[in-house]
Amino acid sequence: MPELTADILVLLAAVAVLAGFIDAVAGGGGLLTIPALLVAGVPPVQAVATNKLQACFGSFTATRFFIRQGLVSPAAEWRSIAITALGAAAGALVLQWLSADFLIAIMPYALMLIALYLLLARNAGQGGKEKLSRTAFNASLVPGIGFYDGFFGPGTGTFFTLGYCQLRGMDMVRAIAHARLLNFTTNIVSLLVFIAAGKILWITGLSMAVGQALGARLGAAMAIRHGTGFIRIMTVVICVAMSISLLLKN
Repeated sequence: MPELTADILVLLAAVAVLAGFIDAVAGGGGLLTIPALLVAGVPPVQAVATNKLQACFGSFTATRFFIRQGLVSPAAEWRSIAITALGAAAGALVLQWLSADFLIAIMPYALMLIALYLLLARNAGQGGKEKLSRTAFNASLVPGIGFYDGFFGPGTGTFFTLGYCQLRGMDMVRAIAHARLLNFTTNIVSLLVFIAAGKILWITGLSMAVGQALGARLGAAMAIRHGTGFIRIMTVVICVAMSISLLLKN
């Protein structure tokens, strides 16, 4: 399809600012940008593909900020990065043959469970005892979420963050930093698959990328400044908002 008009691109860039901020703090920005692309008339597969292009800029900006703050090290996480990349590539390939309708149907309920858990569990996000070794974590949750992000995507950062908190024993600030690193990995790998398949609307994606990078930088700084409590509240709000959004679309 042809690229969108200038006024639509400006609106999509504005949506991307908010999505980048949300992604950097709690994950879930894709449930703003993907519907926005669909409303603008972009076909579903191209919407997911173009969303990956703009999301790469936001996840890179946030990841770079967290690395500079010493909260995550790519060298120490290279195994997680490699496994996530394989999962994302598989998901992006499968998307081009199968429908994401099933995931869209069950995802609201999964997100509501996460929100309830964060509200009711007093120590959620404070860090604690490690329940899975790094090897076990990389063999189970990491490839599964990587595949999900390549296949559909919204909520990936939330799932990674909760996994690092509850299974690896990290506090929420470190968990969100690790989630951003792996989310950048899934975004860039999925993007390469979609580029090879010719599914990207470049002008649309790059217009949104400007807003995404700005929002991500602001969100990452806010997450560090306000800490675990702020991230926890934002995650609950985003989970509930995403659930309502998906239920209304079903």
